[in-house]
Amino acid sequence: MIKNIPVLIDFDGIIRIGKKPASDAKQFLQFLSEQKIPTYIISNSTLNTADDLMQFLKDNEMDFGIPAMTSVNAAINYVKNHYKKVSVFCNEKIRKSFEKFIDDDNPEAVVVGDLEDKWNYETLNDIFRKVYNGADLLAMQKNKFWKPDGVNLCLDAGAFISAIEYAAGKEAVLIGKPSPIYFYSAIELLGFSKESSFIMIGDDIETDIQGAKKLGGISILVYSGKTKYPLDTSIKVKPDYEAQTLNEVISVLDNF
Repeated sequence: MIKNIPVLIDFDGIIRIGKKPASDAKQFLQFLSEQKIPTYIISNSTLNTADDLMQFLKDNEMDFGIPAMTSVNAAINYVKNHYKKVSVFCNEKIRKSFEKFIDDDNPEAVVVGDLEDKWNYETLNDIFRKVYNGADLLAMQKNKFWKPDGVNLCLDAGAFISAIEYAAGKEAVLIGKPSPIYFYSAIELLGFSKESSFIMIGDDIETDIQGAKKLGGISILVYSGKTKYPLDTSIKVKPDYEAQTLNEVISVLDNF
């Protein structure tokens, strides 16, 4: 029964397209709520917190009591458990969430999120020097690209973090998807064990589909975000199910 399987849903590209709700998002979330399916909305966004996601749902009359979290929330929890001093590179609103841990002069770790159009050579060098001199590198997410306006592809934080890893010879600790840390956190918050089967609904082949499959999860790829239909034949990772819309996902879930 689907009611005994936790469902994880990506936010951007699935629930929100650009800055607006997907056309069938309200119906989909209402279905999950009415069927009492254990669900968590998870996002690799480093521009928003769980509160921002919940406010978006509320503003668009989609608040059905389904919890949400972003890689920002996961990163804050990770820092609390491992460090006393960190340097944080992300937008100013998110940076304030780490305020009591920030020490840019002598950090134990450097936390990197999305700087949108603020990325530049000086910033990359600053991060590189801190990491090269001994600080750990924490990546809130490592997405290669995204569509901030819902249409045009842009480089995401992962491209810049990979450059730092290469130059410093040090691999980042990944907090967001496809890190098991993130998937397992959501599953356990829903009251299930790490060994439980789960369903991941997303639009990203690497972070959503491949990430879930590596942990034994069931994957549903929705062609509403960054992945184009039909799936490129060169892509080796194949989702368990494919859908064009969230209404089609309802049909998939109904057959479990």
